[in-house]
Amino acid sequence: MKFNWCTITVEDMEESLYFYQKIVRLEISQEFTIEEEIEIAFLGSGETKVELISDPNKEAADNPEGISLGFEVESLDEQLEFVEDEGLEVVGPFQPVPNIRFFFVKDPNGVRIQFVEQN
Repeated sequence: MKFNWCTITVEDMEESLYFYQKIVRLEISQEFTIEEEIEIAFLGSGETKVELISDPNKEAADNPEGISLGFEVESLDEQLEFVEDEGLEVVGPFQPVPNIRFFFVKDPNGVRIQFVEQN
C-alpha cells in the first residue's frame, strides 16, 4: 500500500495556495473546479502531495490536536528565519534527539505544519 496524499478542506483557496507554495515550497501539480463551485488543487510531487479543497458547502479544516504534516528542510535555521519574516507564529524549535530539530507553524486553516531538519 502506498500513501497518496493528505486532503485539507480550506476556507480560502487563494490564501491556502499562497501558504503551501511560498512557505512549504510545494508546486501546484493539478488544479481544477468541479460543479462550478468546488475548487481542488494538488500540490507537490513524488511522495509528498497535499490536496486542498474549497467547497462552500463544507466547513474548513478543524485541526484536532496531535495531527500535523511534517516537511523536511535542509536548514532549520533558514526556514525558521523565513517563516518569522513572513509573520507566522512559531512553536519551538525542539531537539528531542541530537540529530533531529523541528518547529511548528499553523497553515491558514489551523493545520499544524512541522518543519524538520535531520542530520
